[in-house]
Amino acid sequence: MIINNTSPKRLLLCFLFGILPMLSADCYNLQASKPGIPKKQKNIYHKGWIDFNKNGEKDIYEDPSQPIDKRVEDLLKQMTTEEKTCQLGTIYGYGAVLKDTLPTPEWKNRIWKDGIGNIDEHLNGEWKRTSLDYPYSNHTDAMNKVQAFFVEETRLGIPADMTNEGIRGLKHEKSTFFPAQIGLGCTWDKELVREIGRITGEEAKALGYTNVYSPILDLARDPRWGRTVESYGEDPYLAGELGRQQVLGIQSNRVVSTPKHFAIYGVPAGGRDCESRTDPHATPQEVHELHLEPFRIAFQEAGALGTMCAHNDYNGTPVSASYYLMTELMRNQWGFKGYIVSDSWSIDKNKKFYHIVDNEEEAVASELNAGLNIRTFFQKPEIFIETLRKALTNGLVEESTLDQRVREVLYVKFWLGLFDEPYVKDPQLADRIVNSEKNRTVSLRAAHESIVLLKNEKNRLPLSKDIKNIAVIGPLADEYKSLTSRYGSHNPEIITGLQGLKNLLGDNVNLMYAKGCNVRDKNFPQSDVMFFELSDKEKEEIDEAVEIARKAEVAIVYVGDDFRTIGESRSRVNLDLSGRQKELVRAVQATGTPVVLVLFNGRPVTLNWEDTHLPAIVEAWYPGEFSGQAVAEVLFGDYNPGGKLSATFPKSVGQIPWAFPFKPNATGKGFARVDGELYPFGYGLSYTTFELSDLQPTIAKIADGDTLTVTCKVKNTGSVKGDEVVQLYLNDETSSISRFEKELCGFERVSLEPGEEKTVTFKVNRRAYGMYNDQNEFVVEPGKFFLSAGNSSQSTPLNAEFYVE
Repeated sequence: MIINNTSPKRLLLCFLFGILPMLSADCYNLQASKPGIPKKQKNIYHKGWIDFNKNGEKDIYEDPSQPIDKRVEDLLKQMTTEEKTCQLGTIYGYGAVLKDTLPTPEWKNRIWKDGIGNIDEHLNGEWKRTSLDYPYSNHTDAMNKVQAFFVEETRLGIPADMTNEGIRGLKHEKSTFFPAQIGLGCTWDKELVREIGRITGEEAKALGYTNVYSPILDLARDPRWGRTVESYGEDPYLAGELGRQQVLGIQSNRVVSTPKHFAIYGVPAGGRDCESRTDPHATPQEVHELHLEPFRIAFQEAGALGTMCAHNDYNGTPVSASYYLMTELMRNQWGFKGYIVSDSWSIDKNKKFYHIVDNEEEAVASELNAGLNIRTFFQKPEIFIETLRKALTNGLVEESTLDQRVREVLYVKFWLGLFDEPYVKDPQLADRIVNSEKNRTVSLRAAHESIVLLKNEKNRLPLSKDIKNIAVIGPLADEYKSLTSRYGSHNPEIITGLQGLKNLLGDNVNLMYAKGCNVRDKNFPQSDVMFFELSDKEKEEIDEAVEIARKAEVAIVYVGDDFRTIGESRSRVNLDLSGRQKELVRAVQATGTPVVLVLFNGRPVTLNWEDTHLPAIVEAWYPGEFSGQAVAEVLFGDYNPGGKLSATFPKSVGQIPWAFPFKPNATGKGFARVDGELYPFGYGLSYTTFELSDLQPTIAKIADGDTLTVTCKVKNTGSVKGDEVVQLYLNDETSSISRFEKELCGFERVSLEPGEEKTVTFKVNRRAYGMYNDQNEFVVEPGKFFLSAGNSSQSTPLNAEFYVE
């Protein structure tokens, strides 16, 4: 701890007021978690309960034996309007909005003297580094001190919900770092995603966070969209099942899972996302069948207690002002019991952007009345809370509506146990848990499983370790920043592609490296729509790569996206490799040296030339901490890839929309157009072969509401161990409105030794054979249904049928 010079007079005053200075002008240490209660404050900590309102009595809301609903109502009736409105505000953490690392005397004069709904991304290392984000126990101790302010220094002692991001591991300094969600979607591994969720929640809780903004459940139906990288893929069943596991894993730690972005967020017109994120192109049936279904599973079946409201509108109504979506659907139909946070946009967005209201008070009212609870945005919380109070005074929000929004926030805080144990009991536990070897092992497993082998002509892969000269080429071969993430671990230790090869092959192989080009040329993004001559420097860089390729027995070329071509507000108009990467690949291929193409990227790529001319292509996505190691082990056969695509690779951007599932004849041929996809949904190769057989429903007829059990066999018919993803699809023979021609309704990732056979069991329930009719009502229509099983959406050789009576 660094001690600043502090005057004896100030020290005396601090001790008189029960404050131990933290030795920095901007913070002091409120003693938390029972030790050292400030001298002038009554002892509020009792055996089995805490006297939050400091009245010397055990109120109902302070009694752990009472049911949550009774505790909520008891607390709510004691709250003033000022305290209620504070529960609907957010303090963005240190470095983003908050100027203090720890509570200061000024906090007693700020609006959160009456409490706060949540504190977001506090001391996680993202916005501004401090000694309190790492080592981990420093952070936990700091979060306890922040929480102590709200427990000990506010009238009713309502704890704050400590929120953070976490779509690929917790967003914190050097936390465990997992593959991007698009890569996790390609694992098709429910057990793995459940474990990743558990680790994310475990690390969050150990560090003092109580709510994780994860998973992202938006469907990437348009790969031009920048946040394709942060989705599980394009299919609602796959995203829903993996999302279910992430929610269950996070909340198994008594940490809230807050899926995002609700709803219809992933299909902005043309994939354009920047500041607009508007005008999603989806029919009402598509909205319910596709875009809402993963969220329904998360809320109704997995019990997620949070969600983040999306920026976009639908049918002219901003989602943030949609009573139907946030109240009628989520709460009344699906039974959602948690609270909804806004995405980080200004309070007057519905006025200045959508123009549906005349002023800020009406904008706040439009959202609160629709069902939004907590406002998060990158400004001081006073702006929103004072505007909300004006809206109440002007009669734009009823007191009963305010009570309901606060009631929903308080329910979550009681569910979290914050009124029973508001502090992390053992801050040192974080040092043993966060980014532990055990957790890092799961990260490596996820990196392996996320990799998809797209092409392997004449079994070019795996490469022999007897090769003596290898050219390692490309802008992503030895690049660090692009492999990181705004919404994952901060400053993780990442193994690059080149380093992974060095670690695996050692000194026995001559690795020659040349970058070749940048991911973006100087004319990007204009170069996405027109040709520019190569500069002399660009020619020199490509020539350098060509020179080492000629000396090599094989060239491994790492290309893809960097942090400016993929991610939030990074939509594109072209799905080709950006910048000079295409020219680089073609120049290296022209040397005659065999080329293995490795993609570190976040969206499907149009690889028509590459697929035609290169013998091997590996889709690695962004594999996380062990990026280079996982890829190297795949390339040289230490790991047999078994990932399957969770998003279709179209042949041209002009085909979009081109995403599974398809309506009948939606992929129809035309004389003047290129047809079909390059790689279909569910596709991926292996170094071994598999045989599927004996698809069998256990019974031929079921009644509405029954769950049908279906089995099939899968056998490894090759010579090496491998994973196969067995996929089950459904088709309705006749329905009152046109359904998708093939719908995913089951999948299992199976690991098999050579010659080993296993039986895979699927459960086909009412949500699979039912549908939304033309009134947007979920119904089951009797009739015949067809099942097909295989290893991709375009390869389903096994068939069966059943009837619903």
